[in-house]
Amino acid sequence: MDSLITAAARALASGDPLGALNRVALREDPPALALRGIAMAQLGDFPRAKLLLRRAARGFGPREVVARARCVVAEAEIALASRDLVWQPRRLSGAAAVLETHGDRVNAAHARYLDIRHLVLIGRLDAAEQALAEMDSALLPPALQAVHGLAAAGIALRRLRASAAREALSTARDAARRGGIAALAAEVDGAFAALEAPAARLIAGGAERILLLDDIEALQGSAAFVVDACRYVVRDARAAVSLATRPVLFALARALAQAWPSDASREVLIARAFGSRFADESHRARLRVEIGRLRAALRPIARLAATRDGFAMTPHRAAEVVVLARPVEEKHAAVLAFLADGESWSSSALALALGASQRNVQRALEELASAGKVQSYGQARARRWTMPAIPGFATSLLLTAPWRGG
Repeated sequence: MDSLITAAARALASGDPLGALNRVALREDPPALALRGIAMAQLGDFPRAKLLLRRAARGFGPREVVARARCVVAEAEIALASRDLVWQPRRLSGAAAVLETHGDRVNAAHARYLDIRHLVLIGRLDAAEQALAEMDSALLPPALQAVHGLAAAGIALRRLRASAAREALSTARDAARRGGIAALAAEVDGAFAALEAPAARLIAGGAERILLLDDIEALQGSAAFVVDACRYVVRDARAAVSLATRPVLFALARALAQAWPSDASREVLIARAFGSRFADESHRARLRVEIGRLRAALRPIARLAATRDGFAMTPHRAAEVVVLARPVEEKHAAVLAFLADGESWSSSALALALGASQRNVQRALEELASAGKVQSYGQARARRWTMPAIPGFATSLLLTAPWRGG
């Protein structure tokens, strides 16, 4: 490797893409093309970066397996940064194995961290946590130690573990400072800001107050009876009932919780559950059926009783009933939560991350675009959606993993 390639690689490692381009911008050999591609990616020109890396990979000979593997890792990083989540994890795993076999443990670790970040984005937190536990960052460079801390913090934030996230981010901040890479330090600072931003609303006794992630973590460990409108779970200190697939029952449970300790009238329950402003006898009959279903679902943790005007909910064990609601509640809040990271998303990537059909996501994006809340650029498969980040709100609570019982 000649001196210019070495100097350009060092510039990229220190977060100086312009310095790298100054050294190899006019060269067309495969190592220079690869470095130019990485530099363009750091500058945000992802399409140009992809083309350069693919040209570099084609230019390396069959014996230069390490160089080709590094190109695969760089392409995967660009795909992750551009929120193109439909890339093949097996290619990345294969590249990591090649790099490990040939002694390039740093880039092999980088590849595995990319896979972990991909798993976090698509909500596979158990797999991400297991993969992260297998990584030993102690012998890695400071930059990768910071990435390790960011990955751990991302998992903790999705699981609403504020204290664990703060500890991981403190480690990441120290490593980023040692590495001296400004962009990495800024990413850590941005994650810290999310910890201090409002993350949810607590509704109790007719009053509301804003909660931070630390407050939510404390609430999870409390003895309160919680109707969680973020994960559609009703729980007390001993048990939990998921109503994620039963939206009518959850709407009734939330209305009863917000009315506690009083009862909720039949008119209010019908409006909340069925979206009807007028209650006739058919609505009342349907309400009785749904209340019966809710009574059966919540039997382990609460009792539902009919009153003169409606129904009342009484917890078996808890002395307090609260509702945990999202900081911003609207029809397509989950889509907005992903777009609020400031990156450009395709509808297919959003569908994968949300676990929804691409057609439903496209409809949601069109509605949000009509309301002026998101914008798109490009056409057909190259179309991308974006929005400015919502100032002053953490989106971590909107991106929590689906609750699993047991």
